[in-house]
Amino acid sequence: MADYYEILGVPRQADTEEIKKAYRQLALKYHPDRNSGSTEAEERFKEVTEAYEVLRDQDKRAVYDRYGDQGLKARGGPGGFGHFEFADAIEVFMRDFGGFSGFEDLFGMRGARNQRTASRKGQTVRLRLPLSLHDVAHGARRKLRVSLLDTCAACGGTGSESGSGPTVCAVCGGSGEERHVQRSVFGQFVSVQPCRACGGEGQVITKVCPSCHGEGRVRAEREIEVEVPPGVTSENFLTLRGQGSVGPRGGPRGDVVVLLEIQEDPRFVRDGSDLVHELLVTFSQAALGADVEVPTVDGSARVTVPAGIQSGEMMRLRGLGLPHLEGDGRGDLLIRVLVWTPEELTPVQEEVLRRLGEVESPPPSASRRKGRKGFWSRVKEAFSGG
Repeated sequence: MADYYEILGVPRQADTEEIKKAYRQLALKYHPDRNSGSTEAEERFKEVTEAYEVLRDQDKRAVYDRYGDQGLKARGGPGGFGHFEFADAIEVFMRDFGGFSGFEDLFGMRGARNQRTASRKGQTVRLRLPLSLHDVAHGARRKLRVSLLDTCAACGGTGSESGSGPTVCAVCGGSGEERHVQRSVFGQFVSVQPCRACGGEGQVITKVCPSCHGEGRVRAEREIEVEVPPGVTSENFLTLRGQGSVGPRGGPRGDVVVLLEIQEDPRFVRDGSDLVHELLVTFSQAALGADVEVPTVDGSARVTVPAGIQSGEMMRLRGLGLPHLEGDGRGDLLIRVLVWTPEELTPVQEEVLRRLGEVESPPPSASRRKGRKGFWSRVKEAFSGG
């Protein structure tokens, strides 16, 4: 298990500034441009960047401190953490430290930026995946058909007609940038913007591929496999890195974001990992007690309704709820007992109830029996916050 604090060399109580400072020092040390493209340095660069991305984010850091990196993976998506690519690490590095004067030239970032412009990452594809409560309880594996942009087979993703290739932009000389110098009484100002002739790519296509019209990609359908962990909610989503649309002219693939839609189950109301089921019982069952069947996610369970139970009281079946997404164990199944009152009576039922009504009456202490509080006591507590 990765120890992100150890990777960055900071204590567990380190604040954001300490984390940022430690990352910057290590990122400069292991940046591939400083290590002749060393594979080992590249791996270390990705490792320290991944640690930084978790610890700089308060929500991710809280999950990591409690559950470790497995807890982050269980969350999935932007709220969680997945496989960290070198392109992602470079993007993080430039996002937080790319604005320093002369910094890009020092590490060859100008060329790297042009390369990223020439190989733009594909767009994120979003899918919706409906799931049942049974899927939530046990996890699920689904194969989905997705429409996205794939590499053009005719040109191999270059965008150029077969047998030809892109040429260096004559305007910017391949740099992908145009520099404009302005002089004023305050001194000389240099502004840099993407080359208008090549769009910042540093290359132009002279013979466009007829199949993809120079994009290097065409519309296609692919099948992807999605693994959903147990315990998810509709607030969760999964990110499949590098499985989305390919970028223009050989750019890296984007991601696929799977939005989870948990379908309602008429038998239950979900409360986190707990499930609530309303059980209708007759007056005689409530008064005398009874053994009844109640539904569970995986079938049914037998429960004993105690004699004298009152309408609205709850019974708890431990461990028959849903799995906890972040951690071990399961929630409970809560049975809310409701005494059913018939709307229409047969002559026999009416006669029996009339005879019962002649001999029954609730005692004054009924509301306090077995520790129950009376109605007005509960109302008083509700308004007083007690």
